Amino acid sequence: MTDRRSIAVVTAGLSEDASTTRLARAIAQAASDVVSRDGAPEPEVRLVNLRDVAHGITDAMLTGMAPAPVQDALDAVLTADALVAATPTYKASYSGLFKAFFDLFDEGALENLPTVVAATGGSPRHSLVLDTALRPLFSYLKALTLPIGVYAATEDWADASLQSRIERSGAALAGMLGVGTPGHDVAGPGHAAGAGSGATEDGASAADGASTEPVGARRSAPPRPDRSVRDEFAAVPNFEDLLAAVRG
Repeated sequence: MTDRRSIAVVTAGLSEDASTTRLARAIAQAASDVVSRDGAPEPEVRLVNLRDVAHGITDAMLTGMAPAPVQDALDAVLTADALVAATPTYKASYSGLFKAFFDLFDEGALENLPTVVAATGGSPRHSLVLDTALRPLFSYLKALTLPIGVYAATEDWADASLQSRIERSGAALAGMLGVGTPGHDVAGPGHAAGAGSGATEDGASAADGASTEPVGARRSAPPRPDRSVRDEFAAVPNFEDLLAAVRG
């Protein structure tokens, strides 16, 4: 890989140092660390803090026109190679601010976009929010939602297992960017790429025409549709573009 990839980090944390934002950034950092260890350029992490554009999101919903900061946030997601989407848990679901932002995207706007979903909450009892709320939302948007998500309850921040889950999700996201994941060999010992005598797991050799790719090896995400910034997949038009059209 030679091109520098980008990871959009969308967080609906409401405070300046929200645990939701810290969780989302930690996942993106874990993915970046794997990419860097593989010798590829460190991905550009684009933080979209919905707290900063909350009023603009409301304006976009009410007027059908996206203020420039909101359009920039939409563009950061639309042009990203991967996405980390994190929300605090409210009433056993995502927050209204989180949903309002993703309501601005048309169906299929995030097609094939590798996505890690994450959530925070006060109780471990809400951990199913990843499966009952977040995954259906991103399935509708046609995102490629990874099986490994991260839910962090208040008590989890004092538990070392949280960091382990963050690193696993980050490694999975890096794998979808076409980067190897050192320390997370899904094929098992002895089946790493380049290991052994060239025999496959079933005993066939490369000379037999069989693939030498280890069983279960991670592959890159399917290609995303070729879309320019500020296209029809941002459901609300940009105000400056509309004004230019009227003047023209």
